[in-house]
Amino acid sequence: MQQISLSEDTVRLLVFLGVLAGMAAWEFAAPHRRSEIPRLIRWTNNLALIAVDTLALRLVFPMLATGAALLAQNQGWGLFPALGLPAAATVIAEILVLDFVIWGQHVVFHKVPALWRLHRMHHSDPAMDVTTALRFHPLEIVVSMALKIGVVMALGAPPLAVLVFEVLLNATALFTHSNVALPARLEPVLRRVIVTPEMHRIHHSERRAETDSNYGFALSIWDHLFRTHTAQAKGPIRFGIGLHGAARDQWLDRLLLQPFRRR
Repeated sequence: MQQISLSEDTVRLLVFLGVLAGMAAWEFAAPHRRSEIPRLIRWTNNLALIAVDTLALRLVFPMLATGAALLAQNQGWGLFPALGLPAAATVIAEILVLDFVIWGQHVVFHKVPALWRLHRMHHSDPAMDVTTALRFHPLEIVVSMALKIGVVMALGAPPLAVLVFEVLLNATALFTHSNVALPARLEPVLRRVIVTPEMHRIHHSERRAETDSNYGFALSIWDHLFRTHTAQAKGPIRFGIGLHGAARDQWLDRLLLQPFRRR
């Protein structure tokens, strides 16, 4: 099991660093919109959240999603082994199910007030770029991982499918939060299947009706299917959901305390 975990960490880290560097370079070369907020403050504290979130996961869980999948496989647990589907079909089905679960979890975090207090830290970023994808409260990360582990073990998901999904989830999150613009003819076509930066930008709008739409991370099909898709914002998008505050509020300590402070 330890060997699988190390392999998972290596693969995820390499893909993460590659996509992060690529999207950051794209943003520098051709940003969708200029930001008046210094990158130094936002980037250092958003990046610091990775270390805090990773530490929280390691302290709480003896194994993460791929390790849980390996345990379920060794024990013969879950739905998919009983179905006897071909390996390729199982991997595709598992990725679809996990993406739907993450979409549904995202909706719940917007609708339940106590969970929204955790999730709103992500939306309180006064600008939006590739580092916004890293801006999640550790308590939200822990809740999300607990749900993911439960689903993985209940389904008996193959470890390969879980690893592929985790890599795709990280990569698409960096892409959808990035401050880039796709060609005007290509973007509407892509968003029929996948979430684009323009689509997710609407989700980070201060207008609550727009914030409560476009919940997808990787696939856009769930928003189209459940009619939570907003095609276009009703005006210029302002980020931060009214929690802009001073630059000091973007520091790590204030971000971690934000769910426990009054709006």
